[in-house]
Amino acid sequence: MAKAKKSAKATDSAKTTVTRVKAKDDRKPKAAAKPKAPNKQAELVVNGEQGEPKKNIFQKFIGYFKGAWYELRQVRWPNRRATFGMTAALLIFTGLFSGFILLTDLAWENLFKLLLG
Repeated sequence: MAKAKKSAKATDSAKTTVTRVKAKDDRKPKAAAKPKAPNKQAELVVNGEQGEPKKNIFQKFIGYFKGAWYELRQVRWPNRRATFGMTAALLIFTGLFSGFILLTDLAWENLFKLLLG
């Protein structure tokens, strides 16, 4: 009985057909948009190149801290439990790695003492 079901499923998958549909773009092309009026900000020239108006050092300083504050607000800070967990993992890894370096150093020191007499 189980074999009859399997053969029926096999014939169903053999009958499956895939229809491919090609997309057509029947829309008419749009007319070219009219150019916008020139922007006075875009016409300003800085050091012989077109770009933003030149800022003084105070504006750059303020802009830097505004950008930094914006980025800090986007940070997803960990909660207290996650912070303690990550700190513990860091301390454990540091201890294990320091032990590995210490053992490797002792092994090389003993090998060189053995070779050099």
